[in-house]
Amino acid sequence: MTTTAQPVPLREPLPGRSRALSPSRAADFKQCPLLYRFRVVDRLPAPPSPAAARGTLVHAVLERLFDLPAPERTTEAARALVEPEWERLVEEEPELARMIEADEERTPQSWFAEAGRLLDQWFTLEDPTALEPRERELYVEADVPTPDGTLTLRGIVDRLDVADDGAMRVVDYKTGRSPGESYEQRALFQLRFYALVLWRMHGVVPRVLQLVYLGNQEVLRYEPDEDDLRATERNVTAVWAAIQQAAATGDWRPSRGRTCGWCDFKALCPAWGGTPPPLPTHAVDLAVDPHGSAALEDED
Repeated sequence: MTTTAQPVPLREPLPGRSRALSPSRAADFKQCPLLYRFRVVDRLPAPPSPAAARGTLVHAVLERLFDLPAPERTTEAARALVEPEWERLVEEEPELARMIEADEERTPQSWFAEAGRLLDQWFTLEDPTALEPRERELYVEADVPTPDGTLTLRGIVDRLDVADDGAMRVVDYKTGRSPGESYEQRALFQLRFYALVLWRMHGVVPRVLQLVYLGNQEVLRYEPDEDDLRATERNVTAVWAAIQQAAATGDWRPSRGRTCGWCDFKALCPAWGGTPPPLPTHAVDLAVDPHGSAALEDED
């Protein structure tokens, strides 16, 4: 491992920051500039998603499970956390309740059972009794230079494991299925983004990036190096430059592709015969200062 970068030990969001980007929003723009516009500039709400709500619940249970002593981290303990964690989440964010109500295929009990099944499958991939995460749901933030100033990269890491020798493993849970080989690099972009931020914060390249797919019980691992993270930084700053250009020109053109089939905003997309809403006032400012509700959402 190398230690060339100076650590920037930031643990909480800094107030008043602008020019910020999360991995989900960067991935949105790379996938389709119009999707970025809909989420960040128009701030259109996504329709209720039972899968998204289930993902939120499973992530919460996996976070809370590590509050227990190692011998007590069992499948039974995880399942016992499902309904209490859901009640806590709904109390904090009542909108989540509407998401499971939108599931026409499952009753609430079968919906909870599906969350339990995903948790059971996680136990076949990792042994929580042998893990002591350094951090869970860790907010990370670091600045990178751009031609016209600095850009704040930020996000939330599901789990950070740190070995006795200081080696870091960045872990992200996905409640869906693993992608095909042609989509692996796209899937790893989020973890490379986090690795870049951690490198800029601590001066150490994470040793392992690990995506844990509960849907089909697969684990994708990657070992980055400095060249990878420098390339990621160039990629991210290029995306940022493109976002600024789109904001300045108002050219948020759609990109048709396989992902259009499950886009929440397909009905508004001109590539599919739809009409986007009028650009809001101060659209340029909104586009390059994405501090609204969409800023840190990371979808499964």
